[in-house]
Amino acid sequence: MSENNELTESIERYLNGEMTKPERAQFEELRAKDASVNTKVAEHKHFINLVKQYGERLELERRLDAIHDEIDVHALEDELMIHPSWVVRMWRNHHSKISVAASIAIFAALSTLFFTGYLNNKNANYGPLKGKIDQLERDQKTLKNTVINNLPVQHPQMTNPGNFRGTGFAISSNGYIVTDNHVILHADSVYVQAADGKSYRTKVVYTEPQNDIAVLEITDPSFKPLAALPYTFKKTETDLGEGVFTIGYPKDNIVLGSGLLTSATGYKGDTTQYQISALLDYGHSGGPLLDSRGNIIGIVNGKQTRVEGAAFAVKTSYLLKAIKDIPADSLNKPININGKNVLVGLGRPQQIKKLENYVFMVRVYNQ
Repeated sequence: MSENNELTESIERYLNGEMTKPERAQFEELRAKDASVNTKVAEHKHFINLVKQYGERLELERRLDAIHDEIDVHALEDELMIHPSWVVRMWRNHHSKISVAASIAIFAALSTLFFTGYLNNKNANYGPLKGKIDQLERDQKTLKNTVINNLPVQHPQMTNPGNFRGTGFAISSNGYIVTDNHVILHADSVYVQAADGKSYRTKVVYTEPQNDIAVLEITDPSFKPLAALPYTFKKTETDLGEGVFTIGYPKDNIVLGSGLLTSATGYKGDTTQYQISALLDYGHSGGPLLDSRGNIIGIVNGKQTRVEGAAFAVKTSYLLKAIKDIPADSLNKPININGKNVLVGLGRPQQIKKLENYVFMVRVYNQ
């Protein structure tokens, strides 16, 4: 044991550059003659590097703790629940690989200590270091479990794993919004996002699956009532050839779609719908369909099989009937339909500017 300690001390002096020139030459000659000594030098050097890395990790943890103390965790949690960041997605997709890599690193460190005899050397001061490594492993497992338990669960087999979107628009200024029923079907939670990027939690107050209509109410206390709606809802049929347009959210910003009303019936002769010659994406589903004067004549519907060069919209008369059929006990506030259209006579760009604050992105989240 004494010889081992003396050899260890010599190795440390050699690696630290504390030997005199003759001592260093003599030690290098010993390394060349005795392969076991040379192996122990390499192992000791590797061990020192591990200790250095461990110290650097402790310093990193200290800095992370300091950063954590400065973060508003609750605000960050709310933001991640609504808009999962790329870090969260990376953890969801790769946390098993990260865990395996960490486990291999810990195992390698402990294996080196064992085979070099440091863990068995009662006279060495490496016991506390082993305890620190064990504690680090336990802390890592606790941290991993905490992060996993607090992340929204993702189910890859679902078509809308917390990131399905559609469009909706206001039917009154006090927070009621209409969209397509198929957009929010089976949702665990539904948020709407305004043109200024603010998101609001909603609840579904009424659905009419046969006409693919759903009415939402913004329940978020941060929501401020809108100004009076700039559009009205047309109760009568619209003539063929009428120019029509819609705005919606097939991507993160508002997208315009325009065309002509080409049929008084929808897919397979459905009399509840119009057919229009506008090429729309699925994200437009639930958006308003307006005539050239700015009257809402329908709700864009995108669940049917696509017809080349055509899209469909549920007629406004069925929307008005659905609003009338909402049970009174489902509403916290009355739905007051606007009777004044301020879009008449405006050019399309001006109409869109007045409309955009009343059209919302609808985001659906499933557990």
